[in-house]
Amino acid sequence: MKEFKNKVAVITGAASGIGRGIAERCLLEGMKVVLADIDEEELSKTSGVLAKAGGTVTAIKTDVSKRHEIERLAEKTIHEFGSVHLLFNNAGVAAGSTPWQATYNDWEWVIGVNLWGVIHGVKVFTPIMLAQNTECYIVNTASIAGLIANHGSNTPYYVSKHAVVALSEGLYLSLQQSGALVKVAVLCPGLVNTNIIYTERHRPAELQNAPRELSAKEKAVKEFAEAAVKAGLSPSHVADQVFEAIQSDKFYILTDEEYIQAIRLRVENLLLLENPKNPTETIINIAMRNM
Repeated sequence: MKEFKNKVAVITGAASGIGRGIAERCLLEGMKVVLADIDEEELSKTSGVLAKAGGTVTAIKTDVSKRHEIERLAEKTIHEFGSVHLLFNNAGVAAGSTPWQATYNDWEWVIGVNLWGVIHGVKVFTPIMLAQNTECYIVNTASIAGLIANHGSNTPYYVSKHAVVALSEGLYLSLQQSGALVKVAVLCPGLVNTNIIYTERHRPAELQNAPRELSAKEKAVKEFAEAAVKAGLSPSHVADQVFEAIQSDKFYILTDEEYIQAIRLRVENLLLLENPKNPTETIINIAMRNM
């Protein structure tokens, strides 16, 4: 896809972070933008700012984990603009611990948003795009965590992001084999300055964990993660990389090629039928170089 002016983009998780960065870039390209997010207050603020800047913006509160809300998002988009050309399945949350320590609430919440959110987006919007018989693009936000071995923490997050990569690959190949005009990319960002580490405030009441005091080690890990994320790439820089990938028909979008070392470690273990190796040292070194 080379031309974007007057086309319609739908972005989930659009109130902040990467989603907002993509929305801003869409408007710079002259697109009409549908912002979807569960955070109604932040969504309203973002929509207002972008509209004041001269953009054509519609904001729709959406919980991507719920199929009927994605269906409503699509219906409102078509009612408002008549078509959709770019879909960014971007909403995401992070929670959990080791595979056995992560609670069932952690698993249900993270898989519900990160994986089912993308599944709903693909299931609902792909048929609409195919019926339009025009050039369209779907970009699913995974993570570098979807390409490397899980080092034992935030396991639900890693599992969800590996699944998004697999889903995106399957969607890409299926559409390619059918000769469809709908293209696909998967965004695998490294550290980006977003609110991902503060997503607990959006966890539904029924999936809340019982309050508990963090250990000294857990507090140290949390503080390091917060500092690393704050020192990460700007969302606008990531948005620029996404649009470059769309224009060049590039499937895998890595925001930081330093992580290729960690990806290579996992692939080599697999090719040599070796046991998994922990990529934590590589990840920490990359984070510290950027801080």
